[in-house]
Amino acid sequence: MRETPLEPGAFAQRLGPLGFITGIFLLNFLGRVSLGPLMPNIESGLGLNHAQAGALFLFISVGYFVAVFSSGWFSQRLTHRRVILISALSVGVMLCLAPLAQGLYSLGAVCLGLGLAAGLYLPSGVAALTSFVRPRDWGKAVAMHEIAPNGGMVLAPLVAELLLEGLTWRGVLALLGALSLILGLAYARRGRGGEQRGTSPSPAAVAELLRLPAVWLMVVFFSLAIGASLGVYTMLPLYLVTERGFDQSWANLMISASRLPGLFMAFGAGWAHDRFGARSSLVTIFAITALATLGLGLLSDGPLIFAIFVQPAVAVCFFPVGFAALSIVAPPHLRGVAVSLATPLAFVLGGGALPAFLGWMGEHHSFGAGIAVFAGLVGLGAVLALLLRPAAKEN
Repeated sequence: MRETPLEPGAFAQRLGPLGFITGIFLLNFLGRVSLGPLMPNIESGLGLNHAQAGALFLFISVGYFVAVFSSGWFSQRLTHRRVILISALSVGVMLCLAPLAQGLYSLGAVCLGLGLAAGLYLPSGVAALTSFVRPRDWGKAVAMHEIAPNGGMVLAPLVAELLLEGLTWRGVLALLGALSLILGLAYARRGRGGEQRGTSPSPAAVAELLRLPAVWLMVVFFSLAIGASLGVYTMLPLYLVTERGFDQSWANLMISASRLPGLFMAFGAGWAHDRFGARSSLVTIFAITALATLGLGLLSDGPLIFAIFVQPAVAVCFFPVGFAALSIVAPPHLRGVAVSLATPLAFVLGGGALPAFLGWMGEHHSFGAGIAVFAGLVGLGAVLALLLRPAAKEN
């Protein structure tokens, strides 16, 4: 493997390396979120109820929490590039093991391992792209990187519907695992960027970051944003099929189409961050997301379909702004640690606890009421964003 560092350059000069790690992030993300559109089939195949289905995402998030928080220990010893490679290969292995699951606990163990494998990627991926793109272009670079989760949310329902014509849910996950293994091996030979070693989250490094109020705010913001985009998304097929009476194929196709605007909105959000700054961008994003999420939980028929399209298009705008702001807030030598600190708890809350809560609400009350409660919390995020005071941006 090449280990010669790739020096910072303009956005247009680094499209190749950006594209490679974005592809790895896409399969990393797709492997996890595909459980959502496959969940009606998984429920019937394994005899799970709504609360147990939601718990599977909690298993993923716990593994993700552990891996993201400890990823600095690996990158300090192996370099960010090698950690990205290990993550890609490990995600492939865990997805290939999924067909062996026979119940809640065996599939839960696979989900825990999948979270561990996937969580290694993000801190090293963000540290890699900020190492070979000049600071003034970070907003655009992170926006391109965010094509992966946005694209994953578009592709997951389509992949589910297309492949379920000839495969079971087990076969779909195994196929995704094989693709992740292939791309990981290709990255081992051709990938660039991230040749630097990371910084492990030592007590001193964590203490330095925890003294920054902006870092605490970013933890809250990431929790709300992950919940609004990923947490709601994972339970949306069950909500639409079991509570709103949608046909499963129609629900999955509509959910896929609703994520298409996010591919373009993310670039607009990256530009807005570079133009207007983090605070103004975040206030606007959270306020609109709260209203759209409330509509998602309370509306029906045509207005509900409108909310299904508006809510993800706005929620996804957080991430280019959030990651760029986190890179600005944290000292340069602690950017990887900042991601390791801010995102694990946020993912547990937004990507694990929220789906589990929505599953519980769907089993005992209603999915819609649970979504409406969460919308109120997102609204508080707009108020808290007024307190954000990032440090001066590097040039």
